[in-house]
Amino acid sequence: MLKVLFFGDIVGKLGRECFFDILPELKKKHSPDLIIVNGENSANGRGITAKIYRSYLSAGVTCITSGNHIFDNKEILNNMGSLNALIRPLNYPKNTPGNYIFKTTINGTNIAILNLLGQVFMPPIDNPFNTFEEVLNKELKDSQIIIVDIHAEATSEKKAFAYYFSKRISAVIGTHTHIQTNDTEIIDNHTAYITDVGMLGAKNSILGMEKESIIQRFISNMPERISPLDIDSEAIINYVDMEFEPSGKAKSINAHKIIS
Repeated sequence: MLKVLFFGDIVGKLGRECFFDILPELKKKHSPDLIIVNGENSANGRGITAKIYRSYLSAGVTCITSGNHIFDNKEILNNMGSLNALIRPLNYPKNTPGNYIFKTTINGTNIAILNLLGQVFMPPIDNPFNTFEEVLNKELKDSQIIIVDIHAEATSEKKAFAYYFSKRISAVIGTHTHIQTNDTEIIDNHTAYITDVGMLGAKNSILGMEKESIIQRFISNMPERISPLDIDSEAIINYVDMEFEPSGKAKSINAHKIIS
């Protein structure tokens, strides 16, 4: 069996610190072969830097997925080509910088990890269904275990994607909304699924960000500067653990929520 840990959107400094603090304990508990994190909110809530990328790898992370904020920190644009474990969404235009597939082999099993953006209530992007279908039939034909992080707003879009590609891929893990959903399942006795794995960040916040400025946005309809809540705050850690057969079939998926 191949064991995988997948951590949801890591938000700001607090999200990073609680991840690094708890990871050794979770490694002992789960003995993972592969660790995946969504890192697109790692740098002050928007984007990621090369330094943060390296800190994840040093901690034992295998692959870092992203989403619609991957290019918010412009420093990353100059480094995307060399950060092999960081993947940007597949359905950006073809000339977009960065890798869109992460591949590795563990005990003779070929594994591929991909990232897609949803279209519903999101910025304009290529169709995730059609884009992924094309890659599935070509670049992924030799991969036994295929894990997809679908970074999307709408539950229906994530679920439709999982049903459409069930039996052909090993896992569809939803990210972006930062709220863990209580709907882990194995679709068609093959594909592990959760609508949203949730975030790592401040518990007493709105999606890991300071509450007051977001509340004012709703009250006044005026722009407000939004920042992560990083100081003296209780943290929430959301992740899933999964097990896969070498054939690619998912055997289990379990969601976890830890308050620290």
